Amino acid sequence: MSTSINTALCLPASDVAALSKGRMIAALSRTFVSSTQQFALCPIEEQGKISAISIDLWAKPEFCKVYSDLEDIDKLAQITIWSKVDLKKAIQERFKLFLLCLRVFQAPQAVVLLPGGVSLNKIGSFIKLPGNLSTSHSVPILDDDFFTQRKQQLINLEPSNHSELEELQKAISSLAIANEDAKSLDNYIQTFLGWINKPIAVDTKQKLDWIYKIDALGRRSKELDQDKSNYQAGTDFENIVRDSLEFLGFSIDEAYKGGAGGLDLFCSKPYPLVGECKSGKRIPSGTTEELLKLGGMRLSTDQFLESSKLIIGPGNPTQDLLTAAAKWKVSIINPMSLQKLVELQAKYPGSVNLIELKKYLEPGQIDYRIDEYIEKVSKEIKLRSHIIQSIKQHLSQTKAEDASVDILFGVYCGSNPPQVLALKDFQEILIELSSPLVGYLGRIRSHNSQSDRFYFLRDFPID
Repeated sequence: MSTSINTALCLPASDVAALSKGRMIAALSRTFVSSTQQFALCPIEEQGKISAISIDLWAKPEFCKVYSDLEDIDKLAQITIWSKVDLKKAIQERFKLFLLCLRVFQAPQAVVLLPGGVSLNKIGSFIKLPGNLSTSHSVPILDDDFFTQRKQQLINLEPSNHSELEELQKAISSLAIANEDAKSLDNYIQTFLGWINKPIAVDTKQKLDWIYKIDALGRRSKELDQDKSNYQAGTDFENIVRDSLEFLGFSIDEAYKGGAGGLDLFCSKPYPLVGECKSGKRIPSGTTEELLKLGGMRLSTDQFLESSKLIIGPGNPTQDLLTAAAKWKVSIINPMSLQKLVELQAKYPGSVNLIELKKYLEPGQIDYRIDEYIEKVSKEIKLRSHIIQSIKQHLSQTKAEDASVDILFGVYCGSNPPQVLALKDFQEILIELSSPLVGYLGRIRSHNSQSDRFYFLRDFPID
């Protein structure tokens, strides 16, 4: 039901920023606040800046609790952005703290407070807004499950399970404003911590649009081939193949960039791989010999002999090409196979394991082997998504925060699983999904790994 709000709780701007990012779910009020109230959140700069204030967050209090014990204050400092010094100073001034647990929502439109409309001494108090803030189509900052988990931690004054990562996020957040790499890491950590659970941003999707040109450039489609010379078309395909292999995780040696008499590409890590790219209708019959000649000329003997050898080009290879590829152990794939690998890596970062993929690089035309590898990885992804969802549903239905491996294995076996697993294999997957760099589950370690307990952290949506 649509409602509107005409009051706001004034808070330090740093507190509102933390609430807006899901960094914390608590706020301090000067008075007791009923859980039936709803109000906007008004950020006030503590540096005393006089400027207009945009108010686009509102909140529903889950509870209001009074604290005055110094031991509790120490625990509060561990689970919020507030320091012990700040909290003890507030206790000295007010004798007690009114702590609000807030479910925060992003409103679709903001209400603007003109400069001078509110002063620093209003922090912790309510003010009347100059207009109504509509709550229609608002979006919660945290999803239901994660908010419930954080709320329980606040009730019990339990420290975060990932306090070190929270400190790291805090340290890089300022760098993320101007540095794209820091921004990506910041988003990754926040997603892992459950502070954000959003689909890939539009700009990121746009950055990946090049992936869908791999096959078209290899085939020299009419749409992408207008007014291009053969040289330019070949160069464009070589470039996108290099970009693709680098995207998959290969280290590209920039000394080899194709051109007349040049080797099209050489990857040095995780294993040496030498390649020849051919765009057009089909791969010329003499391509294997060309690869052997250029590779032998441009690389050392040991380098060339140790390298995996790959030809990427369209159409069906001739019998001469297949014979030579079998003799010299050269793999041949179509541009579409490369595109499918890159699409998989883009959709599920880290899913393409180049060491495993190497086992599929057999002599001859191996598009069917690439399909087999992609199918294998896709099954593993679906299996992990199913395990995460079954754990999420079980914990939600039983109102439990975590569960043992034995219980979760029983839940999995009864969930119409996509694959039969042994208990040991199931436990290894739970450990994998709860590692800091994956972070779909949380893990409570015990003295015996068989007694470890696991809990849900975030969804793993798949198509």
